[in-house]
Amino acid sequence: MTRSEAHATPATMAHRPEILAPAGDDASLDAALAAGADAVYLGLDGGLNARARATNFGVERLPELADRVHRAGARLYLTLNTLVFEHELPFVERTVLAAARAGVDALIVQDPAVALLAAATAPTLHVHASTQMTVSSAEGAKFAARLGVTRIVVPRELSVKEIGLFRAACPVPLEVFVHGAMCVSWSGQCLSSEAWGGRSANRGQCAQACRLPYGLVVDGVLHDTADVKYLLSPMDLCGVDSVPALAEVGVASLKIEGRLKGPAYVWSTVKAYQRVLDGDHAARPDDLRKMATTYSRGFSPGFLAGTDHTALVPGRFPKHRGLFVGTVAQVVHDRVRIERGEHHGLAIAAALTPGMGVGFDTGHPDATEPGGRVFAVDGDWIVLGDPVRGVSKGDGVFVSSDPRVQREVDAASAPVGRVPVDVTVRGSAGQPLTASFRVGASEVSGQTDVVLEPARGAGLDERVLTDKLLAFGGTPFRAGALDLSGLAPGQHVAPTALKELRRALVPALESAWLAAFRHEGLDGAAARVAAASREIPLPPVAPAPGRIVPLVRTMAQLEVVAELGFPEVELDFMERVGLGAAVAFARERGLRVTVATTRVQKPGEAGIDDHLRRLAPDAVLVRHWGGLETFAAMADRPEVHGDFGLNVTNSVTARHLLAIGCSTVTASHDLDERQLFAMLSAVPPALVTVVVHHHVPTFHTEHCVYAHQLSATGRDFRTCGRPCESHRVSLRDREGLEHPVVVDVGCRNTVFDARAQCAASVVPRLLAAGVQRLRVEFVWETADTTREVLTAWRGLLAGELGPQDLLARIRVREQFGVTRGTMRVLDASGTLQ
Repeated sequence: MTRSEAHATPATMAHRPEILAPAGDDASLDAALAAGADAVYLGLDGGLNARARATNFGVERLPELADRVHRAGARLYLTLNTLVFEHELPFVERTVLAAARAGVDALIVQDPAVALLAAATAPTLHVHASTQMTVSSAEGAKFAARLGVTRIVVPRELSVKEIGLFRAACPVPLEVFVHGAMCVSWSGQCLSSEAWGGRSANRGQCAQACRLPYGLVVDGVLHDTADVKYLLSPMDLCGVDSVPALAEVGVASLKIEGRLKGPAYVWSTVKAYQRVLDGDHAARPDDLRKMATTYSRGFSPGFLAGTDHTALVPGRFPKHRGLFVGTVAQVVHDRVRIERGEHHGLAIAAALTPGMGVGFDTGHPDATEPGGRVFAVDGDWIVLGDPVRGVSKGDGVFVSSDPRVQREVDAASAPVGRVPVDVTVRGSAGQPLTASFRVGASEVSGQTDVVLEPARGAGLDERVLTDKLLAFGGTPFRAGALDLSGLAPGQHVAPTALKELRRALVPALESAWLAAFRHEGLDGAAARVAAASREIPLPPVAPAPGRIVPLVRTMAQLEVVAELGFPEVELDFMERVGLGAAVAFARERGLRVTVATTRVQKPGEAGIDDHLRRLAPDAVLVRHWGGLETFAAMADRPEVHGDFGLNVTNSVTARHLLAIGCSTVTASHDLDERQLFAMLSAVPPALVTVVVHHHVPTFHTEHCVYAHQLSATGRDFRTCGRPCESHRVSLRDREGLEHPVVVDVGCRNTVFDARAQCAASVVPRLLAAGVQRLRVEFVWETADTTREVLTAWRGLLAGELGPQDLLARIRVREQFGVTRGTMRVLDASGTLQ
């Protein structure tokens, strides 16, 4: 089956985007299919899955799951959406083979290596670029197209307008998240779990540091934020109002987040978005209520409607609350009187009913909040059955569950009759009636056991044939086009003969149709890809000793680099004027200058890279796929160094980037020491930069803490008043550590770890392996601290200091990359380690 046939075969409405539902377990999968989802996505319990905490599915079940989904008239997408380590490449190949041969419709991938292996293993299998790959512009889509990607999952940070610009300039279809939890960080660019939890979100082990409370420190002083403590915890996305516009700009798929959610959530959400696509351009209030009670931190249009920092992050609670009912007016033992109200435009219009779950917002969301099951309702009073404690007048009341939704799910069953069958009927007097049933490229034919005879009346017509031959009830099929041009008029055959013919053809058609979803797979792809990549010419590199490459973010730090006589510097200045001055200063002092791109690129931001080009640097530190494509294609281009944000964790990805334009790549922060050296054994170490001293950039977020907290309006950069130009903000965590928040030229925030990480003990092995570029990064360090750190690192490379001497002198903790919990690491055979 070709790629186009694989997607065209199941029944869908071509004029509208598909609804793509999550399935974290069998119950949710059943709910998605019963609700009529056009496609479902799920992950495996053996790894390579960004939702490791979901129940997930065994790889051996893929053939059964694919048939089950296809019989329901839907498509099945498999998430292999994590980064891959060197020793896991053969396991990736076997997983792709299993998916292809089972009939999976597409893989959703983060790591370019998985896309490349998939193309070599199963050329007809579709590959979708996960939002974790951070393909966020049409320029970046060129990179995805090189990988053979057939769909791009758009980051949640784009507005409908930006998605329209993206789609207009992008030949690859787009998929858009329209509902569910929002990550505050750009997907694929969050390192908070690595920095603070010793585990990797890019390996499916998100520690949800964004859902914790933080204090706001402004210019060194703790700022009073009243009850707004959850400064990085967004509301949940509800994009029902944006669906018509998304359909109009031509998106291919509307995606629902939620592989950790239950079947009631999946059911209610799919149903709501179906109704919008079917003509209700605003979801019915009942749909919104159902979705809110199954799971909601409060609903927001996210970035689909544009930037509104206050609406995105109210900051008052981090977890499921459900649907706001009103406030507490009176408490008497186990009875609560409620004063009705609205919250974010939603209120429960229907009466509260016994069985509903309710919770009370007491202003302490970090603790277990009061709540319970409603036993009885008496007007504005609800009875909970147990004494109500810790609840006061004015506390918010939320409906957190409604058993009626679950009863709807329980009463539903998988849909039938979603797949149209085109039927051709032929025959004339004295011959058997011949019928062909066709779905996509699958066709079966048969004939009656008896011959046609002249009819006494009208004979066989469309009505009779539809009733007897095309009665597909209880099967995946429904009647499609009926071609009677080859049937002589006025013919008759017994109805029982038509029924028998149908009963013979339908199972044969189903078998052929399901088999057509399966792809041919080629063994040995991992070895072939590795061998082919070794044949590709890589950038030349002269033998040289290892050296420290400073990366600075302030002029004071740059002046120290020049003072100490370092020959090169990397500049990560967050605004244009300062960067231009820094480049001029560095040039005057004879430094080789590398400038850094922004971490991500949104549609319409190509001008930022144009500005960097006009500065004529010696090299560019590229952090997004659009920048790689732009600078690599320049005729007289600077050197292109791929930075950590490109998430290089294996030799297949590294060699691909080196082959298409990178002079060097930076090892991902998701690697631990063992995984790093495994990659270095398969890539020339001189072409790999290793960051040996830095403050981990934990969150990279479109949400601006400055605008949200220090602006009178704070909606976006047009109205915020630019408080970032006159203040410095840090976030204080529960341990008292203050994490700097830095704003870039695109008004995006990066939250850096308060503590620097240092890999001094790894450096001797790196130098022995042949690594030449050892980066030392700074954020807000003073000139004195910068001088102390760089002098110590120079001493280490000169042999004047040992690793422990360096650690003692600069007073930092030693850690390299992820230290534990890297999501059930797989050996080459797929065995969990």
